[in-house]
Amino acid sequence: MGTAIEHNLGSAQAAQDAIAEEFAFFGDWTERYQYLIDLGRKLPPFAEECKRDEFKVNGCQSQVWLVPGGDAQHMTFTAISDSAIVSGLIALLLRVYSGRSAQEVLATEPRYIAAIGLAQHLSPTRSNGLAAMLAKIKNYARVATST
Repeated sequence: MGTAIEHNLGSAQAAQDAIAEEFAFFGDWTERYQYLIDLGRKLPPFAEECKRDEFKVNGCQSQVWLVPGGDAQHMTFTAISDSAIVSGLIALLLRVYSGRSAQEVLATEPRYIAAIGLAQHLSPTRSNGLAAMLAKIKNYARVATST
């Protein structure tokens, strides 16, 4: 499997605050999109054998795979997309949700999306894909809490 990203430095809320602060440095959405692309390029390598249907995120226009790891106390996620911008969206999601308990994952709403103005600047298909990725992460957390 690929290497899971660990971002459990502080809370999911602290991660969202840091994302909002980082995006505030950029003057326009051209710069913000470039930053998203750069974040996506920094995702760790993703194992080809994990590109299986069970890990595929349905509802995304681009190809996205999301692999859970850990347990209810410490969930990790590894993900990749064939789209540069979607890979950047993945990097943000992993930063907020990976390395957290299942309870924190379930309790955390992605307020950074509104805080950085992302909702208004994504195409409808990318917005749907982002919602599908978030739903899959939350579903993995629900499953982890029931085992």
